[in-house]
Amino acid sequence: MSFLELLQTPGVEEVLELGSSFGIMAFHGGLEGGTVEVAREAAARSGASLYMVVQPPDLRWHVPSHRVVAEGSATLAQFLDHVHVVIAVHGYGRRPRPVDVLLGGRNRLLAAELGRRLRSEMPGYRIVDDLDRVPTEMRGLHPGNPVNQPPDAGVQLELPPRARGAVTAAGDPCKPHPGIAAALVATVADYSTSKVPPARQ
Repeated sequence: MSFLELLQTPGVEEVLELGSSFGIMAFHGGLEGGTVEVAREAAARSGASLYMVVQPPDLRWHVPSHRVVAEGSATLAQFLDHVHVVIAVHGYGRRPRPVDVLLGGRNRLLAAELGRRLRSEMPGYRIVDDLDRVPTEMRGLHPGNPVNQPPDAGVQLELPPRARGAVTAAGDPCKPHPGIAAALVATVADYSTSKVPPARQ
C-alpha cells in the first residue's frame, strides 16, 4: 500500500490549514485514535500550520512514515514548502509502556523543550526524550520521514493509548489528555520567540 493509493481511497480525507511556519502533523489519523484531536486543537490554539490524513472508521491501512512522501501529494508538498519545523503526532500501543510518551525526530533541542513542557503538563506519565531509550523503530530518524523534511526538521511525538484517550467503549470519541495540546501550544510559542534554535544536522 503506497501513500498515493491511500490518498486515492474513498473516504480518506487530506487536511491542510496553513498558518505559521511551525507545522503540526497527524498523517495516521483515524488509524491512531486521538492524534487528529490533539493535532487539530494544538494547531488551532497556537496558529500553527496543520496537515492531516484521516481514514474512515472502516479503514485500517498503515503507511510507514518514511513512505509518506510529497511526491504522492501536492497538498503535503505545499505544507512542507511552507513550514520550517514540525511536530508529528503519532500513536502507539505496547503493554510494557502504558504511560511512556516517546519523543523522536532529528530536532533534539526541540524534543527536549517539548519534553520539559510535557513533564509539567502530564504528571504520572513517563516522558522519554533520550533517543537511546526510544525503541529504534519509533525514533523517527529516517531522512524520508516528513518530520525531518523541513529546514529545522522536527519531533515525532508517540503517544500511548491512555494519553490519546483511545481506551474507550466502542464508538466513543477519543478524549486525549489535555496536557498534550497545552504542551504543544507552549512549545510552538517558545519556538516562535527563538527560545529553541534550529537543530537540523
